[in-house]
Amino acid sequence: MNARQKNLVSVLAATLAACGLGLYTYFGVMKPEEQEAQRKEVEDKLFVTHDPGERGQDGGAPPAPVFTHLSVEMTGSKTEMQLVEGQWRVTAPVSALANKTEVDALTQELASAKFLSVLDKNPTDADLERYGLKPPVVTVTARAYVPDAKGGGAEEPSRQRTLTFHTGVENRFDGSVYVRREGDPAVYSSQGSLRFAVQKRTHDWRDHEAFPVNEPSLLRIEVKTRKNAFTLERASTDKPWQLTKPVALRADGERVASMVSTFKGYRALTFPERDWEAKARAALEKPVVEALFVPHLGDPLRVRLAEADLNGMKQIVSLSEWGRDSVLALVDSNTVNVLDLAVSEFKDKKALAFTADDVHHIVIHPAAGGELVKLAKTLDTKTWEVVAPMPGKAREFKVASLLGSLEKLKAAALGEARPKSWSRYGISDSSRGVALLDAQGKELVRLSVGNEVKGNPKRLWARGSGEEVLELEKSVLDALPLKLEDLMQGVPAANGSP
Repeated sequence: MNARQKNLVSVLAATLAACGLGLYTYFGVMKPEEQEAQRKEVEDKLFVTHDPGERGQDGGAPPAPVFTHLSVEMTGSKTEMQLVEGQWRVTAPVSALANKTEVDALTQELASAKFLSVLDKNPTDADLERYGLKPPVVTVTARAYVPDAKGGGAEEPSRQRTLTFHTGVENRFDGSVYVRREGDPAVYSSQGSLRFAVQKRTHDWRDHEAFPVNEPSLLRIEVKTRKNAFTLERASTDKPWQLTKPVALRADGERVASMVSTFKGYRALTFPERDWEAKARAALEKPVVEALFVPHLGDPLRVRLAEADLNGMKQIVSLSEWGRDSVLALVDSNTVNVLDLAVSEFKDKKALAFTADDVHHIVIHPAAGGELVKLAKTLDTKTWEVVAPMPGKAREFKVASLLGSLEKLKAAALGEARPKSWSRYGISDSSRGVALLDAQGKELVRLSVGNEVKGNPKRLWARGSGEEVLELEKSVLDALPLKLEDLMQGVPAANGSP
């Protein structure tokens, strides 16, 4: 064997030795340490759903459990909850929607909670009493399944996991909570967040939304109170609201939306106790408010509000019913006032009812002695031109500003309806104002401005699309670009600037 061959053999021998040492280090030292770490990580978990070192089908971390049933029992309260068609429901002692926020907080805590330490492997009854575990403060049973690669497996027995555990009192030293699992005699300490997540009674687990209604989805609203009654309707969700009873008139859409959103905002303060429920339902036979909300899709919502004497106190009881669901609750007394509205509340204060895209001609009637200003939209370029008192190009952004302002213009207040004489308010065919016409020259709307409002020098009487006399703020009218120098290019402003 020559020197070169001897060197090659030495290198191979050294390589094999290094590999052997590496394998020994991994399998003899590192692998056991890794396995021990994985075992400890699993054993430290409250809810064990996979074996130490187990991986998902993609080789990554095993999938998180999907919870399907929860039971939380405290002294005098046991609540059963179930995941039904992707939505959590309380199934006992009542049937109701569950509070999603609270249930999510509990399931997240169950999936991640770990033990801080083992306090006592074989506690005596006296020890358990000291920890608040005999009897326990809370007993929780949770059922879940470990999903397969496609998210299924809810019905496979091999994927089912069940945990029952008990929580005791708080460790005032560090805020942790004492915990014991069913079938495991040891007492553990766990994060205080676990105590907050489970220590709730049935009314805490229930969804406190009392009036599940959304104005954008509604087509009809019917309300009857002791003083008022009205019906609001619209042909489709993108159409404006109309008051149809007791009179027919255009309704203020913003006021309708405000009423519904405010009503929806009142949540259940609590729910009647069993011994109060009969009294609450009896009171609802004579409601102070009845309402019906009819959506474009889905079941109508029927609501009744009544005053009931419960435990020596006058309280407002509400009953909401839709489809197969209902909510009987105690609500704030102000809830009644939200729907108890007079018809005048819904009168639309919008001065002019038109759409800017429909306008092709603008005629501005000046104050006495002024020149008429006319503008027209060209048919080909769709740009605005001044027609009178002299032809010229219009300032497009000023015209757009004028139409936008007129479209949004609202009265500060409404006056007399269908006045016998508009001249009493200084309004006639020759009044100053502005008329908007369509492509054929047909008048769409006209705003006529009259005299100063008596007793309020900051306002002027006016006539718009409706039948009521309007009160408009002078400052709003003064801000409108209605002068020739405002609307025409190249015309000097009144102060001499271009």
